[in-house]
Order: sequence, then structure tokens, then C-alpha cells
Amino acid sequence: MSIANNKKAFHDYFIEEKYEAGLALEGWEVKSIRAGRVQIKEAYVVIKRGEIFLLGMHITPLPTASTHVHPDPVRTRKLLLHENEIMKLIGKVERAGYTLVPLDLHYTRGRIKAEIGLAKGKKQHDKREDAKEKDWAREKQRLMRDKVRSH
Repeated sequence: MSIANNKKAFHDYFIEEKYEAGLALEGWEVKSIRAGRVQIKEAYVVIKRGEIFLLGMHITPLPTASTHVHPDPVRTRKLLLHENEIMKLIGKVERAGYTLVPLDLHYTRGRIKAEIGLAKGKKQHDKREDAKEKDWAREKQRLMRDKVRSH
């Protein structure tokens, strides 16, 4: 079950591989995410000292958050992956010029997971080509639907 999607990532990048990662979250963050108060459009993934972190994900604190907790909506959150996956990602990002982007947040067996994608940036002409393909697919769908209705 999806919580938040990053449609902008599919527009700006070619996604080559996808990985599911756990998130190190605080209690108030989990409650806010379950309430749907999260946005990952501006988020990105970085590698520091052999660990992978998610920056820029905005979690709006609930007004009922307790008084002793001082929520930071855009704090850096650690992504939890197996060591061999981390090594593979580090190798591809450092050598092959790939980027890591968050694609979506979802539930897996009651836990909040982030799907991250190993991506290459799109050039402007690639984005235009994708837009044309989507428009043509939509037009084709419309023509087929109209043809079925007329018979």
C-alpha cells in the first residue's frame, strides 16, 4: 500500500534498478506518516561514510505531538539496507555516474519502507520524447474507446 509517490523522479530520471529500504524513524514521524503527512518530491539520497541517508523528505508533525519532543520536519533519516546492497550501490554511484532517488514510501507487513531507484538523469529532449509518447498513448486510448462506443 503506497503512502507517497515521487512522480517527479520518473520524469527527471531513467530508473534502472529499484531497492526497498527500511527507514530509521522516530515515533512522531511514524504517526505523521500514517496520517499521510509526508512529501518526498524534493527528497534525495546521499552516501556518507558507507551509509545511505535520505535528505529533504518533509514530514509534517501532528499538532498532538508531545511537548517534550521537538520535531524537525526535514531531518536527515538513515536508510536501512543490507551491507552487500550498500556496497553495490556505492560502487555504481561512484564509478558509473548514477544517482539514488527516492521513488515512494509504502507499507510492507506493517512497516514503513522507502523504495529507492538507481537512476541516470534525463536530458531535456528525452523528457519531451516521453511526454509525446504519453500523449500518443492517451490519444490511442481515446480513439479506441470512441470506436467501441460507435459500434
